[in-house]
Amino acid sequence: MTLASADMDELVRHRALYWGGDWHAPQAGRTFGSVDPSNGDDLGAVPRGDAQDADPAVAAARDGFEIWRHTPPQERARLLRQAAQIIRENAERLAYVDAADGGNPISKVRSDVEIAAKRFEFFAGLITELKGDTVPGRDGTLNLTTHEPVGVVARIVAFNHPFMFSASRLAAPLAAGNACIIKPPEQASLSALILAELIGPIFPPGVVTILTGQGDLGAALSRHPGVDMVTLVGSVPTGKVVMQAAAETLKPVVLELGGKNALIAYPDADPEAVAEAMVDGMNFTWCGQSCGSTSRAFLHADLHDAVLAHLADKIARFRPGPPLAEDTSMGCLIDATHHRRVLDYIETGNEEGARLIHGGGVPDDDALSGGCFVDPTVFADVTPDMRIAREEIFGPVLSVLRWTDEPDMLRDVNALPYGLTCAIWTDSLRTGLRAAGEVRTGYVWINDVSKHIPGMPFGGVKQSGIGREESLSELYAFTIEKALHVNFSGTR
Repeated sequence: MTLASADMDELVRHRALYWGGDWHAPQAGRTFGSVDPSNGDDLGAVPRGDAQDADPAVAAARDGFEIWRHTPPQERARLLRQAAQIIRENAERLAYVDAADGGNPISKVRSDVEIAAKRFEFFAGLITELKGDTVPGRDGTLNLTTHEPVGVVARIVAFNHPFMFSASRLAAPLAAGNACIIKPPEQASLSALILAELIGPIFPPGVVTILTGQGDLGAALSRHPGVDMVTLVGSVPTGKVVMQAAAETLKPVVLELGGKNALIAYPDADPEAVAEAMVDGMNFTWCGQSCGSTSRAFLHADLHDAVLAHLADKIARFRPGPPLAEDTSMGCLIDATHHRRVLDYIETGNEEGARLIHGGGVPDDDALSGGCFVDPTVFADVTPDMRIAREEIFGPVLSVLRWTDEPDMLRDVNALPYGLTCAIWTDSLRTGLRAAGEVRTGYVWINDVSKHIPGMPFGGVKQSGIGREESLSELYAFTIEKALHVNFSGTR
């Protein structure tokens, strides 16, 4: 079988819920459809789990947790590394399905698969770093802390990197000794079903669970008394719903939510480098569907026009195309609903008086007419009060704002309820570090953009999220710190 000749049923061999080390049909017998967003093709049915399915799946996960929490750390590390190896061995199959189901270019989805494999290896290497402290006490006593696993963790992930999120979000909780339930994005669930097939059996039954479904399943897991912790990669509104549901049982949450991130260019920055960073920071390859995209570019008046003069050449390499074509440099939006939403924002930008300088519609290509494609779009003369400058579009739309007064600019940068990333461009390290201290975000690049460095904690402030991922902080988040006081008096 070659990927080009295979159909989805050959590639996705199980269309059921995976829990307790086996496959199960949804108790209500319901499914929902999966559609290729690039052409509208039917990719087949996906099992729709709900609250009825959450109960036995969580019970199985609790049983798996009791085994896994007592598994020696080095054995847990070995199995995580084995999972990474299996993912790499099946990279082409995973990338092909994820590109067809999610609309991202296959050439880039391969890197998502590799990132997921590396995340398993990264956290496997950190397992022995789950160390406690000793605290001085009086003579004849010992005071120390240990880190124990939380229990059963439910992780709800987003559609913009379906496989990478579904796989990589298993790594830290498993490394810490937890059982983990993944709820993949309903818009692109197929690669997660392959993930369950590939790595589920190497762990004790119940340790890895993959439950496909829609919002009611995510809500059921968030409030379930047998789930000890819940996390989300998603939008701010969804994050609020998850947090409210988790509050019913006071379970901790980690939320990686939206962003309306700023790129700030000071007058001493190189205009061409800034133009390149603006294009890279928008993640046009993923059709702008990235929470970390720097979708607001604040350009100082002294270099504003020079930067814009370079933009067309920089954007030219991003042309929407079929996700499964090797030469495609930009994919499509996830579905027709989101496609309409992004086009509505572009229309709003025009109505509000922003100046459209690139894109602004769908590609002029009949071969793409059936898909959710949008051209890379740039608006200039944007003001902070415009909707396109205030609201997360989650599409390939960049707003350019001109500034002259630094305090006013920083006020506008910080005015929104988001605070995920920021990119600062300047030839002065002093200026860059000072500005980094003023912007209220969780992640700052100086003279760079969009890089995720292994070990660097990623996460936001304000409504962009709670907690940090991709680092030792993420590993510790899935543990409970226990204090232990020992009095040696009268003991042997």
